[in-house]
Amino acid sequence: MPRRDKADRVVEELVREHGHTYAEEAGIPLKDAPQPLYRLLLMALLLSARIRTSIALETVRALQEAGLRDPRRMAGAEWQERVDALGRGGYRRYDERTATQLGDGAELLTERWGGDLRRLRKEADGDVPTLRELLQEIPGIGPAGADIFLREVQRVWPEVAPYVDAKALSGAERLGLPKDPEKLVRLAGGTEPAVLSAALVRAALDKKVAEGVLEHAA
Repeated sequence: MPRRDKADRVVEELVREHGHTYAEEAGIPLKDAPQPLYRLLLMALLLSARIRTSIALETVRALQEAGLRDPRRMAGAEWQERVDALGRGGYRRYDERTATQLGDGAELLTERWGGDLRRLRKEADGDVPTLRELLQEIPGIGPAGADIFLREVQRVWPEVAPYVDAKALSGAERLGLPKDPEKLVRLAGGTEPAVLSAALVRAALDKKVAEGVLEHAA
């Protein structure tokens, strides 16, 4: 682990260069309301597949432009309409399977939680592991998708924070930072955990990001 002064510089540079959430990048004005939360869930589902981040985020925007911005509209759309929207975002490798998952997930959300992820939150009653399990009951959301959602939603669901998952911790390791969520949050000072986690994930996913941060922090 680097000396604290170097670790401070690394975190400062990381946040300065890469300190924005994926929701921000996808154009989601995140707040604790049904539509933004649903769009965040869509983003988590799309990002969890083996596909470029830029394509997944563009597809989030394409679904929004197609009017598929809440579970009822998604469930009511034709399967081909969902496929076409995914295709316009460039999400072609998994478009047919994902179109089915989007429809099935929207139906579940509508039937079980009235199309409102805040009700899922209420069912978890402040317990983050339970919340993670409930998210994975939604078709297309596995462990990775649940982690993505929780990393981002901690910005508006305080009980989730600090949420620094395994992917973010792998970014910390690549940067020579401690693989301890509490230590990382302390190093980041006033930086929101959601912003820190997103920046760490970028370092985990792109070796050049980590190399650039370490070079400028040296």
